[in-house]
Amino acid sequence: MIKKTRIASIDIFRALTMLFMIWVNDFPTLTGIPKWLKHGPSGEEYIGFSDFIFPLFLFIVGLSIPFAIQHRLNKSVDAFEISKHIVLRSASLLLIGVYMVNYETSHHESLSIGTYWWCILMATGVVLIWMDWKRSPVPEKFHKLFQGIGIAIWIYLAIIYKGGEDGTLGMSTQWWGILGLIGWAYLINALSFILFRGNFIVISLIFILFNALAVLNFAGYFESASGFITYFSTIYGGFIPAFTSAGLIGGLLLKQLTEEKQSKVVLTMIGLGLINIIYGLLMESHFWMIYKLGISIGVGFISFAIIYWLVDIKNKTSWAKIIAPAGTATLTCYLFQYFEYPLRMETGFRLPEIMNTGTIGLIVSFIISILIVVFTGWLEKKGFKLKL
Repeated sequence: MIKKTRIASIDIFRALTMLFMIWVNDFPTLTGIPKWLKHGPSGEEYIGFSDFIFPLFLFIVGLSIPFAIQHRLNKSVDAFEISKHIVLRSASLLLIGVYMVNYETSHHESLSIGTYWWCILMATGVVLIWMDWKRSPVPEKFHKLFQGIGIAIWIYLAIIYKGGEDGTLGMSTQWWGILGLIGWAYLINALSFILFRGNFIVISLIFILFNALAVLNFAGYFESASGFITYFSTIYGGFIPAFTSAGLIGGLLLKQLTEEKQSKVVLTMIGLGLINIIYGLLMESHFWMIYKLGISIGVGFISFAIIYWLVDIKNKTSWAKIIAPAGTATLTCYLFQYFEYPLRMETGFRLPEIMNTGTIGLIVSFIISILIVVFTGWLEKKGFKLKL
């Protein structure tokens, strides 16, 4: 049994990663920033700082699974009900992800309300549907009404949607979007955890399986896949769920080793990190994306080891108080950019050029990212927080 259901270092790791995600998402609006901070250009075998953020988030999803499920088991929720919750939560992530990815490919001129207002309404729909109204100060009689309005907004947006280069395409799943990919990775790994009752050997074999599938995928073995099966390409492609599977292994080890000796956690995580980095380096000349997989997972293990040592062993947590909401109200924090960016574009608001350029631009952008997290924390204290 897992006695602790909340590990401070996991929350802080998640908060840091979300803060960096908000920050790097703003990089396209900046000029003159170092190459090593940006995503590696398409077709170029290069990993920038930005390329690590999403894999780290997938890793943290897996790291959290054993503790999140144990929290529900402690409340006497049975495995079937937990599985149902996992499926519903994953479906929500997939649905939101599809709307978000369609915003990115919408055709501004063809949309009656324009791309930016479409996005603002989409984000408003997310708030109305997935707000944790029960814990909010809003009277209960309005809860279903607001959710109904949110659903109506989403139906309207789906009806009027026009996308593609010439505005002739309707909404489609495309690549599911960031949240959709998280949904798939969470679904398969969380259900595997329940099905095999957190068996470390089986979960490790599943991780190896995802790595093997990723190799086959990038070797072109699945290119002929077509039809309904392609909806599950994120799973059988192996790459995305492998990050979360690695995190799940970390979570299982964390559970076991914390009950023995905390120092073992640090050494084990660093050891696993180095093994994955070596694996990635060995694959570099064969499959670039597998190199990225191994390196990113290695960075995930080592980063967590450092944060765990600082937070759970040395009890140094005061430095993270300002960013804590990004770890506890993560979706709320992430959604903010779907209001902020389109509003800036719609109003034409832009900071002076010096504040969008080089080092100054990076600092200003980082401060804004911190302010978004602080604002999220303020909303959370007022009782407004999204919950899937």
